Amino acid sequence: MSHQYLKDTMSSAFSRTGFVVICLTIVVNLALYPVLRTLGFQIHSAITGSYVPGYHSVLLINCPTEQTARDIGRGIMEKRLAACVNIFPRTATMYYWKGEIRNASEILLLVRTRTSLIQRLEAYLRAVHPYDIPEIISFPIGDGSLNYLHWMENALIDI
Repeated sequence: MSHQYLKDTMSSAFSRTGFVVICLTIVVNLALYPVLRTLGFQIHSAITGSYVPGYHSVLLINCPTEQTARDIGRGIMEKRLAACVNIFPRTATMYYWKGEIRNASEILLLVRTRTSLIQRLEAYLRAVHPYDIPEIISFPIGDGSLNYLHWMENALIDI
């Protein structure tokens, strides 16, 4: 065997191994990103005693009836996708639907959750909500009572 052949073979083996290691590192980081992000926020908050803006969110969800709102609210709570759900009484709603202005009476849910849980919450709502296109609008919480925000965090499921 020539010296050049051994050198090329070793170089090729290390290149493939290095490529595989880099690919695995990227895949693991992408898979663990939500967990690492949450952990980073918790460490930052514990060390500084401050709140990271946007870590929690408030969602607005309209429902056609009070019973629907109660059922959806209970399902959200049972799955621990929210720390709290408020059910507001009937609201008058005007909206465009299929080219026409419509009027309706709806029940508003005000949901407090961790921002990282919004996608799970949205998937659950699409599965159970009676509307073709349910209203699911979220707003990040910029600041608030640290005691309340800490309580919220303890009430929610871990990712």
